[in-house]
Amino acid sequence: MGGERPPVAVLGAGSWGTALAIHLARTTARVRLWARDPIRAETIGKERCNRDYLPGHTLPPSIEVTDSLEAALRNGALVLVAVPSDGFEELMARLGALAAPLGPLLCATKGLEPASGRFLFEVAKDSLPRASIGLLSGPTFAAEVAAGLPAAITVAASDAELARGLAARLHSPRFRVYPSTDMVGVAIGGAVKNVLAIAAGIADGLEFGNNARAALITRGLAELSRLGRALGGRPETLMGLSGLGDLVLTCTGEQSRNRRFGLLIAAGHGRSEARRLVGQAVEGMRTASQAQRLASSLDVEMPIVEAVARVLAGELRPAAAVEALLAREPRFEE
Repeated sequence: MGGERPPVAVLGAGSWGTALAIHLARTTARVRLWARDPIRAETIGKERCNRDYLPGHTLPPSIEVTDSLEAALRNGALVLVAVPSDGFEELMARLGALAAPLGPLLCATKGLEPASGRFLFEVAKDSLPRASIGLLSGPTFAAEVAAGLPAAITVAASDAELARGLAARLHSPRFRVYPSTDMVGVAIGGAVKNVLAIAAGIADGLEFGNNARAALITRGLAELSRLGRALGGRPETLMGLSGLGDLVLTCTGEQSRNRRFGLLIAAGHGRSEARRLVGQAVEGMRTASQAQRLASSLDVEMPIVEAVARVLAGELRPAAAVEALLAREPRFEE
């Protein structure tokens, strides 16, 4: 037992949390997957499959499924948090109230805190001031990670040694993990790309064509980069896996929940109905208004993000929003 790796606790039994648990079970002796709902935890544990969020992928025997936070965290487990952003602050408060020591915590949720607009790693630091905090983000679809298909992702932490250690813990030949110390750049890329994917989905749903999609992605990257730089993110991060890479995947991939949400909005569904039809968390829906407010507070121009926020608020029709974006006054590209 002396040389055995410490366990890993994955908090959140949605598609991404389940996929991360399956990936880690290939490289780690013990993985504990925590589900908030006791019935869901019992069902996943018995069936060895998360049929609601990740059907068709069997959980390896080394994954223990539990609804007990204390059981998931025992023995100083490395903690990966993969709950939706609207449940993130509550979970951090629960973790902060526990007496047991906590291992390094890696935020795998992409988005901003819905009530305040703060970065999620800031929420984690406020609740767990003594914990080592990292951030996991990049161009990854859960089903492909669970299937063991090749992928690359970024792990960021303010401490370079922590970032390298976390990257080494998650890395495998088919899951390449690149360390970074740019937590702001990684966080803003993972949050804003979801809003831009909704715009791409709306444009695709309205059959504006591949040219329009390419224009939205390219100008969306410019918006993401402007906001990232204003917040202190590094240009190479914004052009890397967690910026450009994740943006392209989310705007074009058929598995993208945010793009599917945009397609449904373009088809005439309201935001609540579109969210219900997607069937899982749509982080871009939550992030749009917060990203718009953040950009406004920094005097950063983000017309695509603003258009998505206005569409979701019922202030603008989808077709009018895309046409207005494409009809904007030409200027030097930057």
